[in-house]
Amino acid sequence: MANEAVVVEAGDRLLIRSFEMPRPRDDEAVVRVEAFSLNRGEVRRAWSGSEVSWRPGYDLAGTVLRAAATGIGPREGTRVVGLVPQGSWARYVAVPIDSLAALPPITSTTTAATLPTAGLTAYYALKQGGLLLGKRVLVTGASGGVGDFALQMARRAGAAVVVAQLRRASHEAAALAAGATAVAIGDSPAPARSLGPFDLIVDGVNGAVLAQALEMLAPGGVCATYGSAAGERLDFDLRRFFRSGRTSLRGIALFEELRHDDGPGPALARLVALAASGDIRPRIAIEDSWQQIDRIARALMARDFAGKAVLRIDGDPTA
Repeated sequence: MANEAVVVEAGDRLLIRSFEMPRPRDDEAVVRVEAFSLNRGEVRRAWSGSEVSWRPGYDLAGTVLRAAATGIGPREGTRVVGLVPQGSWARYVAVPIDSLAALPPITSTTTAATLPTAGLTAYYALKQGGLLLGKRVLVTGASGGVGDFALQMARRAGAAVVVAQLRRASHEAAALAAGATAVAIGDSPAPARSLGPFDLIVDGVNGAVLAQALEMLAPGGVCATYGSAAGERLDFDLRRFFRSGRTSLRGIALFEELRHDDGPGPALARLVALAASGDIRPRIAIEDSWQQIDRIARALMARDFAGKAVLRIDGDPTA
């Protein structure tokens, strides 16, 4: 049986090439991948050229082809969603059993594929705010996958005010539908100042946006930052950050968060349950064949669309 996977070749092109089937450890199941989603972090890492042997891809959803040799974990034929530190953009992937969650019949693999990286990053960022009931939350860069999930989860967790900072007015309706109670449109979160101060800020932009957002924290407030979409260094007035008292800035690196937790499986199962009940709904902007991986990855990095891109693995390598 042949395997195929996405690789990075000269000129930062993403191409599909043939490989051997994965050789799983005893605690790994082999998953036949049906869909995966794209995240800016993995594309940026693939294009960096610093890790020649690194194969891109974190998120996957599909069916267990071969159960783990330990006899623990999902059985053959179980539909699952999973997260791996590399190589999910492939037809067959060996996945640790503690990095998988089973899917109910009503949850499609397309929906499930959006959950791991974006959903878990939003989940861990929101955890920094503790109990959100009645609190005020600001989400910067809210049109992306993490931002969209953060808006939904914050509102469903009982936050009284959920503000979405957006660069483009065209994304306002989607942010309001996701759960935002108000939006701040533009390259700055300044329009949100009158709606604060905020108990929790979820930031995926960095640079000037983060610098201004830090000044809007309430006493005891936390800013959880997970990305740097602006690609800028952070330069801010420290006095304006700490003058509110007991404020915190926390960096969210997903795989590091998971290392201190029970692995992705339990948290993924919670997200699957929320998706199955309709409490969270991924915003899927593009669904296409994985043959279009290079084109869609470039569109993602150029911010040509808002929301998630999901690619489905088509064709039969044995044909």
